[in-house]
Formats: sequence, structure tokens, C-alpha cells
Amino acid sequence: MATKKPTKKTTTKNTTATETQGTEQQGAAPLNVIAQYVKDISFENPGVKLSSRGDDRPDIAIHVETHGEKFEQRGDRAFEVSLRIRVDAKQKNDQLFLMELDYAGVFEIGADVPEQYLHPIIMVECPRILFPFARSIVATTIQEGGYPSLLLTPVDFAALYQQQVMKQQAEKEAAAK
Repeated sequence: MATKKPTKKTTTKNTTATETQGTEQQGAAPLNVIAQYVKDISFENPGVKLSSRGDDRPDIAIHVETHGEKFEQRGDRAFEVSLRIRVDAKQKNDQLFLMELDYAGVFEIGADVPEQYLHPIIMVECPRILFPFARSIVATTIQEGGYPSLLLTPVDFAALYQQQVMKQQAEKEAAAK
């Protein structure tokens, strides 16, 4: 019985310089995620025994901040963006738990993006990419602490950015007076 040799089929395509440039330009994304990571996390749980003492719903305060800065190790168009989430839960006047998460990512913004769009991308689009991952970490950590999972509602980072810009403008105007 003879064995059949596998056949290898090769195809070639001649490309011109303009075709190659076109595919390179199409492949260049205006925003690349280089890395995502937990930069800092803290979960303090002094009130786990308190949470079982009644039907009172805890008061939960959630604070979200965004920060961005250049990430020099990757070049002048790379930025580290942090999403800081603080969840403070109290029942009556007793502390149930306090969770703080600093979730960060390194992003590279393409050279084709105009300079005036860098700050909005850093403060709106990058946190929007990070948020689902940070949200999952918050939910899991709180659940592992002995509480029902807390699912954070989506954050309007564009509105948060506009508030920050308006606050900075007001501070500049107040300093000029």
C-alpha cells in the first residue's frame, strides 16, 4: 500500500508600493492598548458582622476619578491612564467596607491624531476602555468580602471630562481676578 504524500500549495501575489502603503495605513489604529493592570487595590472590611444585623440597606458612596500622564518608556505618544474608583459602604454610622481601586492602562495614540484631540482621548476614551475591567474587579472583590456583588453603573466619561474642563476654566478665571 502506497502512502500519499501531502501536497503543499503555495500562492504568491505581486504587490505594488502603493498597495503596501494602503494596507499599512489601514492597519494603523489611532488608539492602541499596550497594557492594562491593577496599579493599587485596597479592601477594608471592618463591618462584615454588622451587615447581617438587619434589613437596612447600606449607604454606598461611589467616587470615580481619571488621571493621565505621559508614559515615557514607550515614546511621546504613549500615556498611562488611571481609573480610580472608591466605594465607601456604611450602615447607619458604622463602616461596612471601603474599597479603593486604581486600575491603569498604557495607551499609544497614533501620529495621525491631531494634538488637540489627545487630551479628550486620554480622559474619555481610555477610561471608557478600562471601565468594564475595573467594574468586574470591584464586583468580585466586594463579593469575596462577604457582600452581594456591586455592579457599578456605566460612567459618562465625556460629562466627567467636561466638568473637569469647566472647573479648570473657573479656577483660571478666579486666579486672574
